[in-house]
Amino acid sequence: MKILVVAPSWIGDTIIAQPLLRLIKQRNPGARIDVFAADWCAPLLARMSEVDAVVDNPFGHGEFGLAARRALGRRLASADYDAAYVLPNSWKSALMPFFAGIPRRIGYRGEARFVLLNERHVLDETAHPLQVQRYAALAGPLPGNLPPPRLNSTPEQQRAARQALGLPPDGAPVVFCPGAEYGPAKRWPARHFAALAQLVASPANPAWLIGSAKDRDVGDEIVSLAANCAINLCGRSSLAQAIDLTASARCVVSNDSGLMHVAAALGRPLVALFGSSSPAYTPPLSPHAKILSRKLECSPCFKRECPLGHFDCLNGLEPRQVLDAMEA
Repeated sequence: MKILVVAPSWIGDTIIAQPLLRLIKQRNPGARIDVFAADWCAPLLARMSEVDAVVDNPFGHGEFGLAARRALGRRLASADYDAAYVLPNSWKSALMPFFAGIPRRIGYRGEARFVLLNERHVLDETAHPLQVQRYAALAGPLPGNLPPPRLNSTPEQQRAARQALGLPPDGAPVVFCPGAEYGPAKRWPARHFAALAQLVASPANPAWLIGSAKDRDVGDEIVSLAANCAINLCGRSSLAQAIDLTASARCVVSNDSGLMHVAAALGRPLVALFGSSSPAYTPPLSPHAKILSRKLECSPCFKRECPLGHFDCLNGLEPRQVLDAMEA
């Protein structure tokens, strides 16, 4: 059996989709699973044992490209896939499997996809409140316990990442993930990260800040405020290196972001900070994760910016509270 999975475009959602891949493999042990995904997710999928190959998704966020999707589908027709699981709910995401003539095209109802999908599930939000359950349910009835996400990282890969970035070969650092792609309302303040760095690290053993190039400025601010008790790796490390650096952490402190889900899938002790978003929908899927949220009346608001202008949901979460969670 050959299966194509059309993956979400976000790093966190891609990790949340892994239990679906694990269920497919468990129920079809000889199946080959290819994943249609954006190039920035490829290093992540390469660390999933269930994935046999990544098919490059050349379309950017919001890009339609009907003719290009038709041409790509026709090229993929020769791969003779038996089934396609379409995880995004958009109309355009279901076009390519349709044009490829894949016999079974599975996904949720949405955006008039009646022709494009021929196995359409109806979402039961009450039975499946978590995003991970909704993805996994496309494979059939859910087991009592879903297999959790799990990323691979070998000691050799971890040593190579440290060497490439000029980091000490030994030791288990504290890792901070200060970014959040969605917006400022999901970011714990830089001054709080800096204060926590001074509580748990030192110039001789600094905390490592990991994130994308977009997080470089906030990383520089944390380093400055922390009196060099932190080292800024935001934008310096690739996603594959970020996985390997996180894999050797003694503890991770992260905003609700893709890297939070990476840390959870690596099984690291994790303190996850929630402000404008809700852990009731996309929590870190790990028994080693501790979720901190102030649970204010105004949150979760799911906004990129605080609509009230005060950001109290995260500003009021003190470094000492996070330290207590780390020590627990």
